[in-house]
Amino acid sequence: MSENIRKVVILFGPPGSGKGTQSKMIAEEMGIPHIATGDIMRQAISEGTELGQKVREFVGRGLLVPDEIVIQIIEERLKKDDTKKGFILDGFPRTVPQAIALDGLFEKLNIRNYKVIWLDVPDEEILKRMSGRRTCKSCQSVYNIYFNPPKVEGICDICGGELVIREDDKEEKVRKRLEVFREQTMPIIDYYQKKSRKITKINGIGKLDEIKEQIKAEIIRD
Repeated sequence: MSENIRKVVILFGPPGSGKGTQSKMIAEEMGIPHIATGDIMRQAISEGTELGQKVREFVGRGLLVPDEIVIQIIEERLKKDDTKKGFILDGFPRTVPQAIALDGLFEKLNIRNYKVIWLDVPDEEILKRMSGRRTCKSCQSVYNIYFNPPKVEGICDICGGELVIREDDKEEKVRKRLEVFREQTMPIIDYYQKKSRKITKINGIGKLDEIKEQIKAEIIRD
């Protein structure tokens, strides 16, 4: 398929912005793969590939997987036939060095036309979304005390189990993740702007379907 109609998208946004949910829905509707780095690294590990074994070594020692290995795994994934119509990249790049490495990979694979879409959600909204989450210890059903509260506080509607706050959803942890995002990931916006790469900012607050249609319209727009 010719390059000018290949839909290549980097969906960018803070933790809790909904980019994973949107990526999956849009990818399914458009018939292109949703590529999340965590997923493809887990797949490489499960398949026992040479790169997967390297990833397993780092993960097993509690270390971050080096960028050069992540890029190699992404390259392997992008060479598969299902990416010929395009793909949505979710969760990568997270730093400027990763963005530079990804541009190098795109050049190597002759991917010249790609879009950067920024799903923008204010910190306070993200805190509500994430620190408001409650998970049932028994059946793993998820609630939100602000948007989807249980009928009885602290009790699961479905099985009557106890609702708890996951460690990653505690407010101090969420604030730390947002701080890391601002320090390490937000500079990517400046990087792309300096390269004259258009960045489309979309408001991530609202109905899921309405946000999805805005993102899709931008992807389809030439």
